[in-house]
Amino acid sequence: MLNFGRARTQARGTRNMPFSGMDYADPKRKGNFVGKVLLAAALTALCIIVLKQSPTFNSPSPFSIRETGVTHVLVTGGAGYIGSHAALRLLKESYRVTIVDNLSRGNIGAVRVLQELFPEPGRLQFICADLGDAKAVNKIFSENAFDAVMHFAAVAYVGESTLDPLKYYHNITSNTLVVLESMAAHGVKTLIYSSTCATYGEPEKMPITEETPQNPINPYGKAKKMAEDIILDFSKNSDMAVMILRYFNVIGSDPEGRLGEAPRPELREHGRISGACFDAARGIMNGLKVKGTDYKTPDGTCVRDYIDVTDLVDAHVKALQKAVPSKVGIYNVGTGKGRSVKEFVEACKKATGVDIKVDYLPRRPGDYAEVYSDPTKILRELNWTAQYTDLQKSLQVAWRWQKSHRDGYGSSQVMSS
Repeated sequence: MLNFGRARTQARGTRNMPFSGMDYADPKRKGNFVGKVLLAAALTALCIIVLKQSPTFNSPSPFSIRETGVTHVLVTGGAGYIGSHAALRLLKESYRVTIVDNLSRGNIGAVRVLQELFPEPGRLQFICADLGDAKAVNKIFSENAFDAVMHFAAVAYVGESTLDPLKYYHNITSNTLVVLESMAAHGVKTLIYSSTCATYGEPEKMPITEETPQNPINPYGKAKKMAEDIILDFSKNSDMAVMILRYFNVIGSDPEGRLGEAPRPELREHGRISGACFDAARGIMNGLKVKGTDYKTPDGTCVRDYIDVTDLVDAHVKALQKAVPSKVGIYNVGTGKGRSVKEFVEACKKATGVDIKVDYLPRRPGDYAEVYSDPTKILRELNWTAQYTDLQKSLQVAWRWQKSHRDGYGSSQVMSS
């Protein structure tokens, strides 16, 4: 378990003892040795006495106690793209935050940024753990007094899910079950679940409402729907407050430039189109590969609803504030407007100022032609609506972060344009 705010380091000195021939016992040396041992023991005892008299020696961690007026939120996957932005928003709103992430997809650099912004004791802690380890998860819940959970942690690439479906069912469905079991065992009563429009599959009618049938067509969407089903079945006999947010294609980054999207280099081929555009603009990739130009859409490319990450985390905070015991809320989080991949690429070219080379390839397995939301319900019930709807501006904000972080969170050198 890592907690940078309270990390301690220890160093042990070593000393080499040269020997030549026989070594004879020296009474004086023996006496000196015994004296040193007794002195060390006396000093240790004195230190223990002083520490015990200190008012902080036996004080519990602020994360382990419930404090009036303070809401403690566990953010799973909080080192990732969306999770880190959500943690930033919660901290700005004076929530107490614990991030749990195994760093398989997240970035420790994002956590460090948050810790530098909010260094005060009792504001933020980071725990490196895998949600697939039920014992570790139970230990985390037993040692911390959580009021709510925002569950973001998940692998989340459609293409990768078709190549390695078992990873997705384990990471999404099984791990959600582990989190839910620990919540139930430790009396944590509020769950905000990060779901996806991929659970709808390829509906016959647009836009998608919350009543649109869920018929996912790839393992990512299927795993998310299974997790939703588990949550819904559990909630029928529980007083837990549940909010399920099904969101669409996430873009953008923190408007103040503190956080951004930094996926693993080895996952570039599976990543979001925004990351692919930026990689092409920076020359990391030799152009942009657009997969699928024969869909039944106006220009033949896929149509998606692009939601800015700032709007998305705002929806999560509103959901947390509106969560009601024994009630389930299910909401689409999108702009309500679909944009084609070709439109997106043109907006990215303008945002970056780079005439990105585009290669058109066959369809990617598991993709669907057209998906965009009807956000009427979330506006009516949570008073939420997307504010950052200018595609080019959202991409410009994200591009500024990309330019100043050539190696993601590994560096912050400004890249020449």
